[in-house]
Amino acid sequence: MKKFLILASIAVCLFSLFHSLSPGSPRDKMSVQLSESLKSELQAVAARLATPSKGLLAADESTSTIGKRFEKAGLKNEEEERRAYRELFMTSPGMGQSISGVIMFKETLYQKTADGKPFVECLREQGVEPGIKVDEGLQALESGLEGETWTKGLENLAAAAKEYKAAGATFAKWRAVLRIQPGGPSDAAVLRNAQELAKYAAICQEAGLVPVVEPEVLIDGDHDIVRFREVTERVVAEVVHQMWHKGVFLEGSLLKPQMVIPGTSCPSGKASPQDIAYHTVTAMRRVVPAAMPGIMFLSGGQTEEEATINLNAINLAVRACQPNVQEKKRAGRGSVQQLSKTWFPLRFIVPDWLLHQSGSR
Repeated sequence: MKKFLILASIAVCLFSLFHSLSPGSPRDKMSVQLSESLKSELQAVAARLATPSKGLLAADESTSTIGKRFEKAGLKNEEEERRAYRELFMTSPGMGQSISGVIMFKETLYQKTADGKPFVECLREQGVEPGIKVDEGLQALESGLEGETWTKGLENLAAAAKEYKAAGATFAKWRAVLRIQPGGPSDAAVLRNAQELAKYAAICQEAGLVPVVEPEVLIDGDHDIVRFREVTERVVAEVVHQMWHKGVFLEGSLLKPQMVIPGTSCPSGKASPQDIAYHTVTAMRRVVPAAMPGIMFLSGGQTEEEATINLNAINLAVRACQPNVQEKKRAGRGSVQQLSKTWFPLRFIVPDWLLHQSGSR
């Protein structure tokens, strides 16, 4: 009788789990409800951001962060200096041939060229999507392990997202950070950050913005590549589940995770590009739905050479296991970092490959 009760309890738990994940199970009562026309708009923007051979430019440094860069260059951290600096690449001829979207800081979204043309208009004339960073930085997670965080910014996001949409933005970015450590990342950290990323995505879509979802797993630590892959699968799977639970339209969103690499203090040292590609592609194929139009990898602390070589290996691995997939290259810091050091402190998102999720998993 006791054995029967135990087996019955297990069966009930399994049923509840599968029911919560099944397509027909109820979603959050507060999940986002989008019109078909809005879905079409979001899907079109996401597709343009994922255009082959193009990438995203990160121009979203905060005032304090860009001030540190200006100081090294001997520039004053004043609004006019920041505006003139941004104008250099917002008006760069041929920018739209390589860049599909620009992530901006709030100040930059509203700035204009010296002759009065809004930066948003400059980007649109070149076929570049204007984007906006909407998170407000990391906060300590009291219920988590040491060093774990959650991301601030949800409180006023609904109103802000509508404002950014009216100002011309078509997509947004939100970054969450998770840390590998003994016993971690904790369940509390994974769940909190996944829920916040999902809420952010839902709020942005309701306002007409495509959400770029960034659950970054830091490479700091002595973990090996297998451990990193396991954490990546766990984190991304929870993020995707929470997005579904909130009713996020996956076809109108983009994922931006970390590549799967060993920790910076791993005793076995660095992994080969082939191993990094194998574990990264394996993780993504296991947990990312084919409905998502693009995956954008960040380098997260690698050098420009390492990031480029490893991303190329990922690209080759995707071709080998899924020949019908279109690979898309993202412009990035690696290709311009040396120029940046000697000319101006321009920060790009690192050179990434965007894997087009067009096949079944």
